[in-house]
Amino acid sequence: MQIDLKNKRAVVSGSTLGIGFAIAKGLAEAGANVVINGRSEKSVKAAKDKLAAAFPGAKVEGIAADLATAEGVAAFVGRVPETDILVNNLGIFEPKPFEDIPDADWTRFFETNVMSGIRLSRAYLGGMRKKDWGRIVFISSESGLNIPVEMVHYGMTKTAQLAVSRGLAATVAGTGITVNSVLPGPTRSEGVQDFFGKLAKDAGMSDAEMEKEFFSKHRPSSLLRRLASPEEVANMVVYVCSQQASATTGAALRVDGGLVSTIG
Repeated sequence: MQIDLKNKRAVVSGSTLGIGFAIAKGLAEAGANVVINGRSEKSVKAAKDKLAAAFPGAKVEGIAADLATAEGVAAFVGRVPETDILVNNLGIFEPKPFEDIPDADWTRFFETNVMSGIRLSRAYLGGMRKKDWGRIVFISSESGLNIPVEMVHYGMTKTAQLAVSRGLAATVAGTGITVNSVLPGPTRSEGVQDFFGKLAKDAGMSDAEMEKEFFSKHRPSSLLRRLASPEEVANMVVYVCSQQASATTGAALRVDGGLVSTIG
């Protein structure tokens, strides 16, 4: 299968590191003109330079904006008024006992993980309708199905993304626009690596030992029994954004290493 996204513009929110950057890289490799996003000019420039070095012929833009706010989304859309592909990847996570999660954290997580994608999708949907072609992808998580007790507020936002994605897919039924969610399992992003590194240090273990213990104690249903790579997640996203995936819409596509114990 040869995925060709030439002449397609792709916006990937929160794409300076981790899964977001791997997605941007995969889309650029497929020929798309990619718009990278992060909150700081420094991080955006570093990611843009890295991507341009990997694919010298690729068209790469970098725009710094805080997409967790309505003002940040408005400023971003002002600079990128249309796109063919939108990947709503921006997200934050933080382990915290339920009793210690204040109202402000619930609001911050919802604004960042859910409202950023809602606002961007709303802004770009009209242009996709005019072309009768578009791809919208929400990067949810297996945590949207298996709510983690160590961060219920995070799981709540990932479930919300699934609802928005399915509802939006139904809204554009019968058009050339598809809307899907991709659900990664535990993935070796920079944030997760830092988290595992801290746990390993506190427990006096190596990172490899901590990863093995994490899966045996906290994610025993995993069939992969290791962290996925950002590229493994990105591969699914690039496919979903392709013309070949034109019949895939309204779906929640798991890249969770078999962690969710269901055949559905």
